[in-house]
Amino acid sequence: MHKYLLCFVFSISFFVCTAQNTITGFTQENTKKQFTLEKAYEAKLNAKNLDQWMQKMSAEPHWVGTKYGLENAEWIEKQFKSWGYDTRIETYQVLFPYPTVRLLELTAPTAYQAKLNAVPVEGDEFTQQGDALLPSYNAFSTDGDVTAELVFVNYGIPKDYEELEKLGVEVKGKIVIAKYQGSWRGIKPKLAAEKGAIGCIIYSDPQDDGYVAGDVYPKGAFKNKTGVQRGSVMDMPTYPGDVLTPGYAATIDAKRLDRKDAPTITKIPVLPISYEDAQPLLEALDGTMAPESWRGGLPITYHIGPGPAKVHLKLAFDWKLTPAHNVIATMKGTEFPDQWVMRGNHHDAWVHGANDPISGMVALMEEARAIGELAKKGDRPKRTLIYCAWDAEEPGLIGSTEWVEDHQAELQQKVVAYINTDGNGRGFLEVGGSHTLQKMVGEVADAVTDPQRGVSVKERSNAFDMVKGGKGEFSISALGSGSDYTPFIQHAGIASLNLGYDGESSGGEYHTIYDTYPHYKRFKDPEFAYGVALANTAGRITLRLANADLLPFEFEQWHNTVSGYLDEIMKSCDQMREEVAKHNQMVDKNVFELAADPTLPFKKPAKKEEIPYLDFTPLQNEMVALKSSTEKFGAADVSKLTLEQRNKINQKLRSAEQVLTSSVGLPRRPWYKHQIYAPGFYTGYGVKTLPGVREAIEQKDWKEAQEQIAVLTETLKRFNAHILEIDKLL
Repeated sequence: MHKYLLCFVFSISFFVCTAQNTITGFTQENTKKQFTLEKAYEAKLNAKNLDQWMQKMSAEPHWVGTKYGLENAEWIEKQFKSWGYDTRIETYQVLFPYPTVRLLELTAPTAYQAKLNAVPVEGDEFTQQGDALLPSYNAFSTDGDVTAELVFVNYGIPKDYEELEKLGVEVKGKIVIAKYQGSWRGIKPKLAAEKGAIGCIIYSDPQDDGYVAGDVYPKGAFKNKTGVQRGSVMDMPTYPGDVLTPGYAATIDAKRLDRKDAPTITKIPVLPISYEDAQPLLEALDGTMAPESWRGGLPITYHIGPGPAKVHLKLAFDWKLTPAHNVIATMKGTEFPDQWVMRGNHHDAWVHGANDPISGMVALMEEARAIGELAKKGDRPKRTLIYCAWDAEEPGLIGSTEWVEDHQAELQQKVVAYINTDGNGRGFLEVGGSHTLQKMVGEVADAVTDPQRGVSVKERSNAFDMVKGGKGEFSISALGSGSDYTPFIQHAGIASLNLGYDGESSGGEYHTIYDTYPHYKRFKDPEFAYGVALANTAGRITLRLANADLLPFEFEQWHNTVSGYLDEIMKSCDQMREEVAKHNQMVDKNVFELAADPTLPFKKPAKKEEIPYLDFTPLQNEMVALKSSTEKFGAADVSKLTLEQRNKINQKLRSAEQVLTSSVGLPRRPWYKHQIYAPGFYTGYGVKTLPGVREAIEQKDWKEAQEQIAVLTETLKRFNAHILEIDKLL
């Protein structure tokens, strides 16, 4: 059945694409010119370049501050100059901790010292570079030397601690061991410290990322028993970037916090380990058996503890200022040089980084090369293009954040949009970003052919969505955090996109010594076909933003999406209210006591606090007003506008995203200004939409929730006024 559904959906894609004779933001005449330009652009893309460049850039480890990292930055700069871009390297001095002591040992009831090293594998020479490989650790863990009983906390996320509380297990004064996944890694030590733990260990369970998921490297793509995921545990939901210069650039003469006062360094020591090293620790635990949903793929019985397993964790770091080198390449626009379209991908890696980030970086470079060739032949973009290769992304989005903080005023005056990429592989087009750009991105996805199926990448993604039970309608997701778009959209209020291909290239190489060119060629994108598809997709988006008569922003789909977010929040309040009422009714009827095991001690649960009714009327009224103003904008005919009108409207469109920000930022984290999208305080990378209101409700802070409803209402009121000004110009 699914096969025939796919065939039917694919068969109609050709007719949809060929019938398209206008694209958002272009007159009919300029639509034809743009299609011709994009066809010429696509013809210039060459997979061999991506292959060769990946081999060069991932040949040696190149985390921030390394010699090879600088060599890569200088080599990228040279390539861009040869393609006709005005290119420079901008360097910032950022705090970066290098591990000097890593010790983890089981001291009771038996003894075991963790190996903390991944083994080289046959057939991959890059895994055999010995001391050149960065040791496995979590950047921005604090130093520490602690010994305590061990407690297994599943993924170490809020609902896991709720389960521990029900089971009567405390982590105060203990060291916790948590599985990777379930949430961003930095949330695990953050929550553990809040619960009173004195240390945190994170491991990849084979159930999630190992032999249960598939054959392990080198036979297959998944994590072998010695593989360890490195990664930052900086408290990025508070602020990303250099930990010592919050909100301003880490220039050589910047005023810096004392390290002990930096709020985004963890409060407890934290260390990642392999599942080979985790098994003896977990095996030594006793106490309550772990709930079924907590159990992993190791050949042991999973217990929670605490104890009798006792572990000793000792960590120390060399904390020093390190140069981070951003490559900035500019091609000046022919008609609107002060309107900038920005493209970015980071170039630093935890080790070799073939997939993360080089697969995205080489696609960006091929895109820039092809556009450079077109420009030399006379097809120069109307707006200025700026290509960026960021450094120090891995430790905490540092290179991009410092650059944005350094140039924020000018960026807010000139940047039309920022388009980000990162790692890339085989599969389906995945896009997140500002929903004002959703219509334009959908049109581009209609014009790009999937290299495996021969249909548009939009139709293939829609078909996959239908197979999974969705409506098969193209949409983009909301952005939380996790890559270099964060400072642009969340802090500066610049419309942003993040895109890549994924879904058919799973594996366990992420942030390990196995993220190498041989691994990528075997398991990710062997012919770099999806690397070309990424260059084709991002390049068309860039060119449309650069050449559009009217910037291709659209507000009706934005309104529908944000209305959905508001509906979700209101329904969640109703659901919480129903759950509390049901719980309290069960307490009154002694249901919990009757259902308990009579041979075990029982503590009657307390009644839960009633959920008050919040007044969402102001928000609902603003959404009704926005519906009217966004519909008027959607009815505009670009061809009937004069050049003067277009210029005035474009100025308003460029600044629209900034209107959705608040100068005071979100509660307890003022760096995050956007009122529609933000990373969750306890999800890290995961997005929280309408974050001020949603998170106050989730934390059951009803006073703050009503205050944030008022803040969001004022934001939407300003946004509506902004769109009405555009409507008048139309």
